[in-house]
Amino acid sequence: MKASYLSAAGPKITVRKARTGDADQFITLVNELANYEKLSPPGRKEIRRLRRDAFGKNRKFELVMGFAGSRAVAYAVYFMTYSTFLAKPTLYLEDIFVLPEFRRAGVGTAIFSILGETAARRRCGRMEWSVLKWNEMALNFYGKIGAKELSEWTYFRMTEDNFSRLIRAGKTGRRALTQG
Repeated sequence: MKASYLSAAGPKITVRKARTGDADQFITLVNELANYEKLSPPGRKEIRRLRRDAFGKNRKFELVMGFAGSRAVAYAVYFMTYSTFLAKPTLYLEDIFVLPEFRRAGVGTAIFSILGETAARRRCGRMEWSVLKWNEMALNFYGKIGAKELSEWTYFRMTEDNFSRLIRAGKTGRRALTQG
């Protein structure tokens, strides 16, 4: 899938699946997203894993990128999950990022269009993603494209530093979880 159009902001915008040669620009955009969200960017080990998982033999996720000419200006990382209630796959959007100077130029809409085509082609029952509560621009954009906020759901996260506690709890019974 590929989308191209002339942007009012300047050069021709192209959105397409990422290729191996896009790896450096992808990492640059990941660092830009980390900066935007006031997070630490990935270190050397994480960058190696990102490259392998995006472009290697056993890819862990799929990647779409937006370009203004040859410059990468946006990306979206996504993968498939599954809804047992719909008995259909779900396209889960892990990250979407557009450089600030290219926001409102149609790049996000083009990325979502490609993701929508992918979800339809794969017979997904839905697409899902999360957004930071302070990101008003993104919240407004998602509303404009027809996405609905799920106020009845709360997201939880467990990081790898808690996995050993969870594993221990499974081996020793419920007390290990409640005793911390």
